[in-house]
Amino acid sequence: MERPIVENKIAKVLKSYRKGSVLFVDDFLDYGNPESVKKALLRLKEKEILVRLAHGIYLYPKIDKEFGVLFPSTEDIAKAIARRDKARIILTGVQALNKLGLSSQVPMKVVYLTDGAARIIKVGKRTITFKKTSPKNLLAKGEISGLVIQALKTIGQSKVDNGIILKIQMLLKKEKSENIINDAKLAPAWINKLLIQTII
Repeated sequence: MERPIVENKIAKVLKSYRKGSVLFVDDFLDYGNPESVKKALLRLKEKEILVRLAHGIYLYPKIDKEFGVLFPSTEDIAKAIARRDKARIILTGVQALNKLGLSSQVPMKVVYLTDGAARIIKVGKRTITFKKTSPKNLLAKGEISGLVIQALKTIGQSKVDNGIILKIQMLLKKEKSENIINDAKLAPAWINKLLIQTII
């Protein structure tokens, strides 16, 4: 008898969530044991109240009349997972370049460094990988300067030209000087030098 009750309770509480929210089994454990919550969420998915993004990850969908279900970005999903796990994450690789406008390539495989659990999550054709890293790599205070460090590591010292340096200098104008100074200390020597040059 517990199943419909759990489903009804979750369906009722969903109305208080913002459309477009990324949700997990853990969010509803107040309403039943993990097994009954999982089954309730699957039934709500069958009724098209929820969309299943990946194993144990659901979307309370926002529906657009023209485009249908508006799916969250990989970044939104990754941030939701980090919040749930109380973990820190930082974007790496081509995705860091893309977010900074240094590359137009939109990768299907996104990699985050984390102090949480290492895992790979498939969302449709996209893959989100969380790679365990040392705490030092997650100490960046500035969002832009932290991304710049990861982007420069991806490009590599030998491929950084004047055009890239100019773009990075423009980006770092939006970052606080104290954040740049802090984050430069965490970077390899050649990146440290580039970051410090932007505030001299």
